[in-house]
Amino acid sequence: MATHTIAVAGKGGVGKTTTCGMMIDYLCKKKAGPLLVVDADANSNLNEVLGVEVETTLGEIREQMAHAELAGSIPPNMTKADWAEMRFNDALIEQDDYDMLVMGRTQGKGCYCYVNGVLKTQLDKYVGQYRYTVIDNEAGLEHIARGTLPHVDTLLLVSDCSRRGIQAVGRIAEMVREMQLNPGRMLLIVNRAPGGVLNAGVQEEIDRFGLELAGVLPQDDTVFQYDCDGKPSSQVPDDSPVKVALRKIMQTLNF
Repeated sequence: MATHTIAVAGKGGVGKTTTCGMMIDYLCKKKAGPLLVVDADANSNLNEVLGVEVETTLGEIREQMAHAELAGSIPPNMTKADWAEMRFNDALIEQDDYDMLVMGRTQGKGCYCYVNGVLKTQLDKYVGQYRYTVIDNEAGLEHIARGTLPHVDTLLLVSDCSRRGIQAVGRIAEMVREMQLNPGRMLLIVNRAPGGVLNAGVQEEIDRFGLELAGVLPQDDTVFQYDCDGKPSSQVPDDSPVKVALRKIMQTLNF
C-alpha cells in the first residue's frame, strides 16, 4: 500500500498538537484510513487531544526492559531479541479508526538515541500497512533531521499568528532546505488568527521566508473551553470556526 506521510512541526505552544489532532479527526471521519498516528514527542500529549488512554509507551517499555535485564528476569524460553520484539509490539494502540504509537520518554537523565531508534524500527515495520501516517513531532526537526521518520510527503509547519512565531517556523523551513530533507511539499498553517485574518506584518514575514501558506485557522474559544473542561480538543463540534477552516485546508491539500 502506498502510504502518504504527513509530519506536523513547529515550536511549542502554538497549537501544533491540537491542529494535528483535528487533522486526524478529519481523516477518520472521511474514512480515509487505514491510519497510523504517531506521537513522536518525548513529552507526549497527542493522546489527550484525541481522547485516547495510553497504557504504555516505547520509552516506558525500554525502561522496563533495562530493569528486566539487570534483574535477569527475561523469560528463559525467549531470546532477548524475540522478547524485545514482543514487548515493543505491545506499544501499538488499536482504536476503531486508527492505530497509534507513542514514543514517550526514558526516565531520568540520558540520551533519547535508543528510543529514537526503537521508534524508527517500529515505523519501518508498520508504515507500509497504512494509507496515511500522521506524525506529531516535538518542537524542532530532530526526528526528521536524524532520519527517524520515513520520507515525509507533506510537511506542515504550524505557527501562531505572531511575527516571532512565523520567524521560528521560517528558520525550521530554512533548515529543511539547507539539509536537503526534500519533503514532497512543505506548507504553513497559521493558527489562532483573530477572526481568521492575517495581520499585514505577519504576511510580510511569511513572504520574507518564502513560505507557502496552506491556510489560516481562527482563534476559537471552544478549543480553549474544551481544554479547560478536560475534553479532547480534537473533538470540538464540526461546525466550530476552527474545524470549518481546517476542513477547507485539508480539502485544498487533497486529503
